[in-house]
Amino acid sequence: MPASTECPPFRLGESRFDQGSFYGRLRHFLDVIDPRTLLVSEKRLNECMKLLDQFKNGTLPPSVTNVQLWEAQKIKQAIIHPDTGEKIPMPFRMSGFVPFGTPVVVGLLLPNQTFASTIFWQWLNQSHNACVNYCNRNASKPTPMSTFFQGYLGAVSSAVTIAVGLTLLIKRAEHFSPATRILVQRFIPFPAVASANVCNVLLMRHTELSEGICVLDDKGNVVGTSKLAARHALIETSLTRVVLPMPVLLLPPLIMAMLERLPLLQKRPRLGLPVHSMVCLCAFGLALPVAISLFPQNSQIHVSELEPEIAAATECKILTYNKGL
Repeated sequence: MPASTECPPFRLGESRFDQGSFYGRLRHFLDVIDPRTLLVSEKRLNECMKLLDQFKNGTLPPSVTNVQLWEAQKIKQAIIHPDTGEKIPMPFRMSGFVPFGTPVVVGLLLPNQTFASTIFWQWLNQSHNACVNYCNRNASKPTPMSTFFQGYLGAVSSAVTIAVGLTLLIKRAEHFSPATRILVQRFIPFPAVASANVCNVLLMRHTELSEGICVLDDKGNVVGTSKLAARHALIETSLTRVVLPMPVLLLPPLIMAMLERLPLLQKRPRLGLPVHSMVCLCAFGLALPVAISLFPQNSQIHVSELEPEIAAATECKILTYNKGL
């Protein structure tokens, strides 16, 4: 019995873990960002795709186990875009988000930033995020390139404006001691990145407010398209995008403020950057999947909060919708 719980029967296109629980979502996202899939060879990828095709066509050899099928699906989903069928460039895969994103986070959180370095790191961070979002987009419904470009420009503009503005305010704050000024400056990336995330969501998905999103009954059937559900989804997604960078951008400054008081780092300041990089890597690799797992991708809403025509079309009192991340 424990073995079947650990490895359930294979379901093509579905998650191996229960998405209704925090632990299930955590294990799912740990699979999604697993950097080991970056090292998968072309031969191994083709073997995995062949296994999944055999399962789909009903020609799977009886010796193939559920474990092998789940692993094959994990590898394919990490590398191949589900809609286009093309390989996602390595730096922009979800499994590459931590290894390729950590240097950017280290740069964002460096102390004593100049205006030029602040602008550069905020631009680089938003550029990396934009490429990841584009390469992992939902391509089943064509989205104009202008929409992505609009979201990118909005995110970069808001991030740079807030980061530079806050840096300027702190540098002009005469009642701050030099040590306090450096500490406060380290927290500037969070409000800049959080505001850019919200701006990006609103610019990329504002059409949902006029077009609506699908709401589903308890059997997964589409009841209708709701603009009110779309508003709820955008608010929830915006709040999620504010919370997600918290552990990555707030924990390292706090930890480094404590570590820099240790005699070892005071005697050997050159160790500061390597230690800072390791702290950022740990925060990125461990705290990010925990933060993502806090939020189910599907939300529930009572029919009384939706349009009358939606309520009239179903007997269910509670409907669900995909809010996205």
